[in-house]
Amino acid sequence: MDTLETLKPDILKKIEEADSLTVLDDIRVAVLGKKGTLTEMMKTLGQLPPEERKMAGQTLNLVKTEIGDALDAKKKALEEKELEQRLATESVDVTLPIRPQQQGRIHPIAQVMEEMLTIFAQMGFELAEGPDIEDDFHCFEALNFPHDHPARQMQATFFMQDGDGLILRTHTSPVQIRTMEKKQPPIRIVAPGRVYRCDYDMTHTPMFHQIEGLVIDKETNMGHLKGVLVDFMKRFFEVDDVPMRFRPSFFPFTEPSAEVDIGCSRENGEFKIEAGKGWMEVLGCGMVHPNVIKNSGLDPNEYQGFAFGFGVDRFAMLKYGIPDLRSFFDADMRWIKHYGFLPLDVPTVTSGLSLNGGQKR
Repeated sequence: MDTLETLKPDILKKIEEADSLTVLDDIRVAVLGKKGTLTEMMKTLGQLPPEERKMAGQTLNLVKTEIGDALDAKKKALEEKELEQRLATESVDVTLPIRPQQQGRIHPIAQVMEEMLTIFAQMGFELAEGPDIEDDFHCFEALNFPHDHPARQMQATFFMQDGDGLILRTHTSPVQIRTMEKKQPPIRIVAPGRVYRCDYDMTHTPMFHQIEGLVIDKETNMGHLKGVLVDFMKRFFEVDDVPMRFRPSFFPFTEPSAEVDIGCSRENGEFKIEAGKGWMEVLGCGMVHPNVIKNSGLDPNEYQGFAFGFGVDRFAMLKYGIPDLRSFFDADMRWIKHYGFLPLDVPTVTSGLSLNGGQKR
């Protein structure tokens, strides 16, 4: 152990003279690492006689502890010194001008889509998606459209040139078919996305957005459909009494079918929800037609369900008072700055879907 007594002062001196954390760590490895000086000495204890082994082991452990304490103390001192140097050199110039206000905005359609999905997620619906370019079977045939239906004609549908019958989907309903083909009931999904039709005026555009809903099980009925829609309207518009009406209608893929209107007024250049001033159609719905269930590979004698399709753009117009649907796609920075939402205004059911966005736009 004479070597140890000579080695210890030299190690402690090197620790004391270390001027950086890197140098200190190199010393630690050289002394206490797997191949360090003290580690190698510990390996030789087994070669000593029993009487000497105990004494030598105690001495080595004491030296190892002393060196470890010295390393810890020096490390703490170097870290404090480094922190003091950083505090002395790093500073904030409080005279600099503040950063400009955020320029980017979330588009109202994207905001409304998130609000809708947030509500449906809490209701237990799953998200489903499908392609924008569809084939005739999924877009029309499987959905019980007759071959002479106007939607199949050129004036209503965008057909792909040389696309072997491919089209731009006219609704998100094909996602219903694709879901039922792949998944066994019970099914409870919503399918958001872009859709395309040959139409253009204040409340129609060639490309717009829908959210399709589908529930398939053995007991769902029209009362459940109405309950879901009424509850959704209250949550989405954040009012207890939304003026709504269900009108009998016809869709090839539902039977019975209905259209839902929202009471609204168009005064002073903006839309707003109000009873007794007029109506605007916002969605179609109904019980899934047995032929659609059969075309999707399920037994209509065993399963039934309902479906609905929302016009996202019209809901955005109603909720945020936007008078013209065409302005959604004008790429006008002044418009998006007025109607857009700050990126951190994330809609939640608990804190209010549009609480932040509606007040801070």
